[in-house]
Amino acid sequence: MTTLAETALAPLEAEGRLFNPVFKGPLPSPELFGFRGELALKFTPNVADEARPPEVVAEQIMMVAEAGKPTIAFLCGYLLSFEYLKPLVEVLGDAIAEDGKYFLFCNNIDLTARYQVAFGGAVFQILPIDEATAWNELLELLYLEKSELKRLDTGGKLEAVYRKALDWSDQYERISYEEGLQRMGPVRNPNENRPV
Repeated sequence: MTTLAETALAPLEAEGRLFNPVFKGPLPSPELFGFRGELALKFTPNVADEARPPEVVAEQIMMVAEAGKPTIAFLCGYLLSFEYLKPLVEVLGDAIAEDGKYFLFCNNIDLTARYQVAFGGAVFQILPIDEATAWNELLELLYLEKSELKRLDTGGKLEAVYRKALDWSDQYERISYEEGLQRMGPVRNPNENRPV
């Protein structure tokens, strides 16, 4: 059974970047370890030794890494702004791979837009989010029915999504990070039009 320390997630854990885990543990396949939660991209300075929540986070993060491999095989998450791709890439550093499957749902890109952005030695699928969660959006993108996952535990669901993502191969318009910055719109209030 794989431990976090054997994977590319270990440095993120050591830096205290793996926040609010919904799941952090081995997956059904013994060589895989998974994480679901938040990833701290920029820390808030501590005041009088009081730990504060991070200033910038990547939310609804799902990551899968394999024991003994220096990179993260799969990542999906939600970014409040497309511009956070840069700090995300900086935080992940050498843990991102050219052959990794990375999906980012961004609050401030056009709802009809789909991009591929090569950045930091990897290709990121940049997708809009339409009032749903990154999890639901990804299931729809991968044509995975919730009923197919119903009987699985959290780790099993994450691995099933990871396996399906490995086979995913759509082609979107390839743009640079700088082009993405020019095309992005203002950040929408994610709580707008939600019942109180």
